[in-house]
Amino acid sequence: MKNLTIRQLRSLIAIERTQKISSAAKELGLTGPAITLQLKQLEEEVGLPLFDRTPEGMRPTAAGRRVLEAAHSVQERLYMLDEELTAFKGGQRGTLRLGAVSTAKYFAPRLIAAFKDRHPAIQIELFVGNRAETIGALHKHSVDIALMGRPPADLKVKASVFGDHPLVIIAPSDHHLSSRREITKSEIAAEEFLVRESGSGTRISLEIFFADVPTKLDNLGTEMGSNETIKQAVMAGLGVAFISAHTIEQELQLGRLAILDVVGMPIRRQWFSVSRADRAQSPAMGVFQEFLTQQGPRYLPITPRTYPAESVSNRR
Repeated sequence: MKNLTIRQLRSLIAIERTQKISSAAKELGLTGPAITLQLKQLEEEVGLPLFDRTPEGMRPTAAGRRVLEAAHSVQERLYMLDEELTAFKGGQRGTLRLGAVSTAKYFAPRLIAAFKDRHPAIQIELFVGNRAETIGALHKHSVDIALMGRPPADLKVKASVFGDHPLVIIAPSDHHLSSRREITKSEIAAEEFLVRESGSGTRISLEIFFADVPTKLDNLGTEMGSNETIKQAVMAGLGVAFISAHTIEQELQLGRLAILDVVGMPIRRQWFSVSRADRAQSPAMGVFQEFLTQQGPRYLPITPRTYPAESVSNRR
């Protein structure tokens, strides 16, 4: 393994990411034959095939996955070295790769804009995906910090709270329950729900909420792949939905959606900034984390109350 090169490892990572030799070549500004040669030399050095060639694309073998883990670690360390050397030069410069679950996209741009006003020399690359995709980006070292509602359980991370995250049940503004107060769990369970994909943070919270209504868990509702689709479906009258209050600011202001006054709601979760525990904090990460802790709550959407003034926590 003494003859491995950085170029070979970069080629390997690009093949994993794009799943095609041609796409990897385009990403790295090389030719297809050059990438093929890098892979061939690396496989000869290892003595094992690193990818299976399938109709769906290049898939890492078991040996390939182990080599990729090392490749990502090397790339991460070089990235950190670049950040550290930049810091030695005395300037607040660098690049931050920020990940955000899809729900966070409703406030991440304003958060980034405020941060850039204070630190214009720090570049931010934003990745937005669902929960599984965002955790996958952390696994692959593709993001430095991820904004999410619940830290992953299968990865050692450092997690810091930066704001409250209320989850509510919404309906069209003319829904028959929109003027009701203290709607019971059994009443709301009878409604047709529109829900996110299995494994999403809001889906898990809804399942916990209905844990004592087993018949509802047997048929939770119609699954949809994004908050935007769910909001449009609710406004069209296809059902009610359990959703982050931070995704509906505009629709509430326009009077197109209403928050239902359900006993036990809103469910209050928290927003976390999450980074891998096995990596050092770069200067850019440190500056952003400090900003997030001190200023983050200011840039979360403000959701108007549409239920009585008494505390929901006092109503059971």
